[in-house]
Amino acid sequence: MPKRGKKYQESFKTIDRMHLYDPNEAFNLVLTTAKAKFDETVEVHVKLGVDSRHADQQVRGAIVLPHGTGKTRRVLVFAKGDKAKEAEVAGADYVGAEDLVQKIQNENWFEFDVVVATPDMMGLVGRLGRVLGPKGLMPNPKSGTVTFEVERAINEIKAGKVEYRLDKTNIIHVPIGKVSFGVDKLTDNFQTLLEAIIKAKPAAAKGQYLRSVVVASTMGPGVKINPVRVVG
Repeated sequence: MPKRGKKYQESFKTIDRMHLYDPNEAFNLVLTTAKAKFDETVEVHVKLGVDSRHADQQVRGAIVLPHGTGKTRRVLVFAKGDKAKEAEVAGADYVGAEDLVQKIQNENWFEFDVVVATPDMMGLVGRLGRVLGPKGLMPNPKSGTVTFEVERAINEIKAGKVEYRLDKTNIIHVPIGKVSFGVDKLTDNFQTLLEAIIKAKPAAAKGQYLRSVVVASTMGPGVKINPVRVVG
């Protein structure tokens, strides 16, 4: 384990590693242990009792957080004609088709955070699967990023829409705001995300669904939340 700094060590001592906290208690601890000089991001890490290797146990979706994420996300839209104009008017940061595919392929260009595509563009976007996929940037109907409702998709992303999906270790990692949000806004965003994850429980999932729930700031130690209190 890498050696941690003095501030981290001090923060670590204030947290009972064996205790499962209520969400409100947990976020109070996250804020008091956030010692960095910048406005740290607060992330949620949820380990689920599913097996992501099976198609019928995938958990994926998107949710608009009530208070946003505190970060302005750069949106790239693959569209043509009227839908391209719609994307520009709605405030997309980049709009294009073959030109953007070539820019990504030839220049290794990734100055964007979310990719939206109209369904008729997915044949073209599919060429980028090998580079967009590993970065979690590939448009997907389940997350609302493959759609003809371009304006709505952009508005939701700019308002604080986040995508949640399992990694290979069956854990979901999602940013839910900044330390400056305070306990109430972070708790609201957290509850909204967890409700969405619980609703997305696959029928094939057996046993305890929420295995562990941990919240932490960018530079701070993790705080465990009692899954029972979340469900309740």
